[in-house]
Amino acid sequence: MIPAEAQQPKTVNVGPVILLGAPGAGKGTQAKAIAARYGIPQVSTGDLLRDNVLRGSELGRAAQAYMDRGELVPDALVFDMLRARLGNVDCNRGFILDGFPRNQAQAEWLDKLLRDRFFSEACWVAPIVLSFTVEYNGLLQRLTGRRSCPACGRIYNIHTQPPKVAGVCDVDGAKLVMRQDDTEDVISERLKVYEEMSLPLRQYYARQGRLVEVDGNRPQAEVTALAWHALDEHARSGEPHIC
Repeated sequence: MIPAEAQQPKTVNVGPVILLGAPGAGKGTQAKAIAARYGIPQVSTGDLLRDNVLRGSELGRAAQAYMDRGELVPDALVFDMLRARLGNVDCNRGFILDGFPRNQAQAEWLDKLLRDRFFSEACWVAPIVLSFTVEYNGLLQRLTGRRSCPACGRIYNIHTQPPKVAGVCDVDGAKLVMRQDDTEDVISERLKVYEEMSLPLRQYYARQGRLVEVDGNRPQAEVTALAWHALDEHARSGEPHIC
């Protein structure tokens, strides 16, 4: 649920917003709240890839060829899709990146894109990186407790957001299901891999003074308030700019 304060977007130059956090840390929920409050788009590389493939663009056709062979889409193609998307007018005051960058090489590419004055008609506040931290047991509870309705797609959590009747969807009465990869063993391995991959990235942004740690263990509304406060302060500081 998006807080009422977000109903009227704040017309400030918030610049690029990068969200980091382990699976289950709540990045998706917070991205929606940030997008609503500041009137900036949430840009997902997964959505970009699907859109290009669906439209049959040149980049989409090239990406489809890799996927048909069971191969990963190269960073170069993803970069081209991002470069085109971030040049759209709706990104002029900022945008939210959730799921990108995933490593230091991608972060360096993004920095270069901005340093090269790709956004020549806008004056940019440098990117801010919000890292949502949730303790391990909390992540396990969130992820192992997830249940979804196969009919309408609604998501529940048996610990924090249970259905009115156990195991049954509130909307259509369908039997809720648990994803195969939401077992404790699978999740533990995913969290371990995430920590190993994300540590160098967090260190990279911390060295540049861009990293803001947000306590994701708090109630959702409090986490949103912390994120908004960090972004408001960042926008007010106006330093450094890319113009």
